Amino acid sequence: MSERKKPKSITKAIVLSLAGGLVLGIVVMLFIGHTMAKTSSSDYCMSCHVHEQADADWKKSKHYNSSSGAVVDCAECHLPPKEESPMRYWMAKARSGAKDIWSKWTKDPESFDWESRRNLEYATGIVYNESCEKCHVNLFPEGITDDGITAHLHYEENAEAQDLQCISCHLDAGHIMPGYEHKSLKGKVVTTGTGVRYEKAAEVTSFTSFDETVPGTSACIRMIAVPGGEFLMGSPEDEPFRNGDEGPQKKVRISPFFMAEVEITWDQFWEFYNETMSEGRTPPAKIYANNSREDCDAVSGPTPPFGFPDQGWGMGERPAITMTYYSAQTFCQWLSLKTGRKYRLPTEAEWEYAARGGTSTPYFFEGNPKAYSNEGFIRRFKAADTTMIRRYVVYEGDSGSRTAEASAVKANPFGLKNMLGNVMEYCSDWYAEDAYSQIPDGAVDPKGPESGEEHVVRGGCYADDASKVRCASRSHTRNDAWLRTDPQNPKSIWWYSDIKGIGFRVVCEVPEGIGFSQ
Repeated sequence: MSERKKPKSITKAIVLSLAGGLVLGIVVMLFIGHTMAKTSSSDYCMSCHVHEQADADWKKSKHYNSSSGAVVDCAECHLPPKEESPMRYWMAKARSGAKDIWSKWTKDPESFDWESRRNLEYATGIVYNESCEKCHVNLFPEGITDDGITAHLHYEENAEAQDLQCISCHLDAGHIMPGYEHKSLKGKVVTTGTGVRYEKAAEVTSFTSFDETVPGTSACIRMIAVPGGEFLMGSPEDEPFRNGDEGPQKKVRISPFFMAEVEITWDQFWEFYNETMSEGRTPPAKIYANNSREDCDAVSGPTPPFGFPDQGWGMGERPAITMTYYSAQTFCQWLSLKTGRKYRLPTEAEWEYAARGGTSTPYFFEGNPKAYSNEGFIRRFKAADTTMIRRYVVYEGDSGSRTAEASAVKANPFGLKNMLGNVMEYCSDWYAEDAYSQIPDGAVDPKGPESGEEHVVRGGCYADDASKVRCASRSHTRNDAWLRTDPQNPKSIWWYSDIKGIGFRVVCEVPEGIGFSQ
């Protein structure tokens, strides 16, 4: 018996259905392709992503005003390459698009702080390094400088192991950043705006605050007389956000000393740099007994930084940042020689005593860290009350992701400003997690462990949450990590390449013969 044949009408219907499906599929794909292309243009991005300043700065950047005339749109930097992984591309596009639409519906464009986003930490989350490499195939084009060759060789050899990104050195490539430059200051003298030149150091005849004038420079450092006394060093076990290295608490006695009212500023640091800068790598001599000014010639100062270390935020009265512990120590050595007095970094005990200003609470002002902190689930729905802390601290909640001048905050009870926040400050002590357990109760002027690998830093910085700017909060240097993108070999001993929120303030020991009451 022969097999029954299908009616021609059914076969024709199947063929038409398949053809129709194919045509529909092609139309859908063309529509999707057209839609995705249209929605990936910069004009379309700006219809939801309402950041007028970002758009204006992009049009002034090298990615818009290029020598070849090519224009790089938003999606070419802020989405991964479609060719390498289409699925990843679509997912990233959907995620960022949904975020932008939600922001357009729920946020006021006038409230957006574009300035606070001009930093590497934010950029690394929204720029895809593969997209940079897709276009910039040749890292050694004709005309590249020697510094560029050195930097790109370092990138090629360490990119994967150290998670380096192109924007680590080219942060202003996509959106121009006035004041930001990534080139060596070799051979340049940095001018300061004060204009005054002091002939001699200040006369100190009593234990009172004074203005230190550095001979031959325009640097003037306000020094606050900090009276001696006893205090409980560290934090109690029930203090919110307390870390294990903040105890056990120890009662210690601190002798009187002078401390700089604020962190060393750019105007002050550049005077040191201009007078001592060198191309050598000679370690500083120890602080010597004979503090004669003639010995200043022996101080080997910083080599030039690679790029302007102020990050384009401004110099002047802002705190000097990105210098190493070694650099801060050498500044103190120079200052001692210039003035004939003993200047140094504070011990950790001196720093905390000065920061507390006679108080024993988490901050030297009123308030619970939980009320000021942005950490925790509840902060997604209820903003922290920052009325009090903003008066005294430059931190994550009010800094705009950059440093501020000392005039931005009020002083603590001792008359010291920016002890908490703004920039972390070096202490002379080696760091140890159990350092306090090594201090006997009643110790006088403890100086911490005799040796170690990293040094103590205190005070938190402009990018820290309120939980990290408590008087007792401790941290330490991370030398290797903070030099991650430095392309030099050997790496700089003067400047860090990967930390911005670090600076220092100086202490002056009370000269012999000066009386004081405690």
